[in-house]
Amino acid sequence: MKQITAQTLLRKGLIVSGLLASTLLAACSGGSGQATEEQPNTNPAPGDATYSGPAPESEDVQNYKRYIWDNLAAENRCGSCHIEGNQSPRFVRKDDINLAHGEGRELVNLGEPAESRLVTKVASGHNCWLSSADACAEIITNYIEEWAAAAGSVASTIKLTAPTERTVGASKSFPESSGSFATTVYPLLEVYCSSCHSEDAATAQQPYFASSDVDKAYEAAKARMDLDNPENSRFVVRLGDDFHNCWNDCASNADAMAAAIREFADGISLTEVDPEWVLSKALYLTDGIVSSGGGRIENNAIALYEFKTGSGNTAYDTSGVNPAIDLQLSGDVEWLGSWGLQLKGGKAQGATATSKKLFDTLSATGEYTIEAWVAPANVVQEGPARIVSYSAGNDIRNFTLGQAMYNYTFQNRNDTSTDADGMPALIADDMAERVQATLQHVVATFDPINGRRLYVNGEYTGDADPVDAGLLSTWDDTYALVIGSEASNEHVWQGSIRLLAIHSRALNQDDILTNYEAGVGEKYLLLFKVEEQTGVPQGYVMFEVQQYDNHGYLFSEPKFISLEAGASPDGVVIKGMRIGINGREAAVGQAWAKLDTVVSATEYNAETGQKLSPLGTIITLEKGPTADEFFLTFERLGNEEFVRVEATPVAPAAPADLAPQPRIGIRRFEQIHAALSAATGVASTNPAVVETWEKVKQQLPVDSDVRGFLAAQQMGITQLAVKYCSTLVDDSSARASYFPGFDFSASADTAFDSAAKRAQVIDPLLDKLLGRAITWPVAMGGHTAQLQSAPDESAVRAELNSLIDTMTACGSGCDASRTPTTVKATCAAAMGSAMILIH
Repeated sequence: MKQITAQTLLRKGLIVSGLLASTLLAACSGGSGQATEEQPNTNPAPGDATYSGPAPESEDVQNYKRYIWDNLAAENRCGSCHIEGNQSPRFVRKDDINLAHGEGRELVNLGEPAESRLVTKVASGHNCWLSSADACAEIITNYIEEWAAAAGSVASTIKLTAPTERTVGASKSFPESSGSFATTVYPLLEVYCSSCHSEDAATAQQPYFASSDVDKAYEAAKARMDLDNPENSRFVVRLGDDFHNCWNDCASNADAMAAAIREFADGISLTEVDPEWVLSKALYLTDGIVSSGGGRIENNAIALYEFKTGSGNTAYDTSGVNPAIDLQLSGDVEWLGSWGLQLKGGKAQGATATSKKLFDTLSATGEYTIEAWVAPANVVQEGPARIVSYSAGNDIRNFTLGQAMYNYTFQNRNDTSTDADGMPALIADDMAERVQATLQHVVATFDPINGRRLYVNGEYTGDADPVDAGLLSTWDDTYALVIGSEASNEHVWQGSIRLLAIHSRALNQDDILTNYEAGVGEKYLLLFKVEEQTGVPQGYVMFEVQQYDNHGYLFSEPKFISLEAGASPDGVVIKGMRIGINGREAAVGQAWAKLDTVVSATEYNAETGQKLSPLGTIITLEKGPTADEFFLTFERLGNEEFVRVEATPVAPAAPADLAPQPRIGIRRFEQIHAALSAATGVASTNPAVVETWEKVKQQLPVDSDVRGFLAAQQMGITQLAVKYCSTLVDDSSARASYFPGFDFSASADTAFDSAAKRAQVIDPLLDKLLGRAITWPVAMGGHTAQLQSAPDESAVRAELNSLIDTMTACGSGCDASRTPTTVKATCAAAMGSAMILIH
């Protein structure tokens, strides 16, 4: 039933808005039905930098000018200082690009762009043109990566190095109850921070660690308190070093906060590891080797959001293509520590002036790609809910990537085959259930040959664009780029977005798969040393780990590997591996507790090691990514063994006797709608049906329990059945196919004057409703049979014949419309009966 249900709930909204838009906006190529909310331009384009010196002497110098000089030579970037006759290094000098290249080349690491001196200097706060030094650094990193790609110098491998060796230590963990927090740290937060960091504040700002709900405040505060070293807590550092919101003297305020956290921590007992455990060495997340986002295809990305800032009210466009479409956050939006935004009803919107970059570039190329890593909050959002939209209101847009329950949708406005709302939309097939409430890579492409396409997790969905592609010549340049809703704040989408890129060309299947396999977010390779137990020199169990969201870590792809050149481990037994955190084994997420494998010379690869398992798991975040200490425990590792004694489970209580339950159920409202569509062959998106559906859907059953069925619900079912049957019979082509051979032009006294003629009406209805014509697959016998739970066919046939007798009692005096009316009544009686309702 899901197939018709989802399409119905989606298209009812799309068709209504589409028809309205096409009526009101026909022949319009621009103009907005409602005003677009103005947003500030937080990142104006750099000023003009004119070059009139000698030509580049080589291709590398030309690339330097294209990717570095052209972007940084303006006076509001680096051109006010680092030029001829001024401050050294003169890497954006305007008199000679070859000399500029000579000095700038020393500041750039093409193999590791993020380690370039140009990047690290700006990251430290030097002359950043934005309010976030990290955002400036990311933009310059992207410039250098483009130069590196052009030069063929991008590093393609990750070098594994031994981490600092650390023994698993005793640790303090946050208690479940907020009781102690409420009497130590919370009073300071409540008094001095609630004007901002509370959902009740006039200018509410996440995180809400000063919430009026102490339990909510406690959860938000955990990651900002260091139980082992209170002076290093984020709360303390922000007061003492950053002078953030001090209430009088910053140094004394920081001391007061540290004392409160210390008092809280002193009341928590240390967690000691079991001395019998077989343990690896310990690691913090930051001990890992960064392995993030390498190899992505971004050559034509004109807007890029990796959401690395982690705080503030601006999500920066770090594509490096000017003007940057920086997005202003409003409403309930939370930064994710794993890079991303959690949208809980809020949105992120760009200024119309900077969003015009999309119009200027994409209308010129005639093609584009929307690429996003998203995790929908649920699969019941409809409308469609706007994930990414370049629009001005509910019914006018250039493009929108949206969600409608289990479907991704793609609206694109073109010059010939869609209206101003980009309708009809491309909609993923319901039965595929492409939308899942988990992290997904979703890509929408458009080009004038293939039209619109959708890809999920690197795979083309196969859904065909319902209209011809057309051109982008009717796009409007006054719209705004928005994430999470319309510019009007309607059609809200809830979930997290971890990356958004808009490309000025339609990515092909290979490029999309490359970006999917590159993954998203900040990832680390954690090397847990197990040399002592295995006897393998420099032997490690390696995981790929990332902070999944603000509440957990994702561990995946465990491997055994040695960093010793020439090592060839063989016969190393690994059994019952578990993740430990802060002195104890994690309570949930032990995906490798049943692992039982052997590292062998035949399976081991000197370069990549030996894969131990394809599984992954989520481990709960406790103190935060800089404070949580991880380790591994084993039931057997090499020659060492720990005999785990499982606790005897408590005997379950005797099950309670439940009240007798009905053996039958009823279809819910959306199932009834879908069943009527399937039984009559009338599309649930038919405008006449949609109009009735909107009127009666709230009157239909919402639960499958037959004991809650009401007479009023039957009336709603009857009205919907009448509309479906009327729509079927009023369509001469559809009724001829459904009731083959029946003469609708005959008068009522002759059209039904024999059992054979009546059977031409009754038999098709019973075939659809009672399963009389169901043919089972050959593998299941290949026979045709009626469903065992169906009503008695002879009784149903007698009832319908009785109705026909009543309808045609007027004989030769019946009016000309009585014949089709009688068919409608017979159809509605069958369709509105228990044959549709009972499930």
